[in-house]
Amino acid sequence: MNSNILSAYGSTIRKYRLSRNVSQEGFADLCGLHRTYISDVELGKRNVSLANIEKMAKALDIRISELFKEVEDNDCF
Repeated sequence: MNSNILSAYGSTIRKYRLSRNVSQEGFADLCGLHRTYISDVELGKRNVSLANIEKMAKALDIRISELFKEVEDNDCF
């Protein structure tokens, strides 16, 4: 598995979360996920399921395509 995509996704999630001034705990609550799961995602340690990608995008009030575009533009590949 390519860890660059995991790191790029995690960095993008962190960027959007911080831009909304939401803590990991608050974001986890919005997503219906555990805080340690969010931490692992942001650190690039988790291979996120499509269902959880959707939860995170909804919690951030962005389209999944917008989220992925940002990941692609992250220049980590």
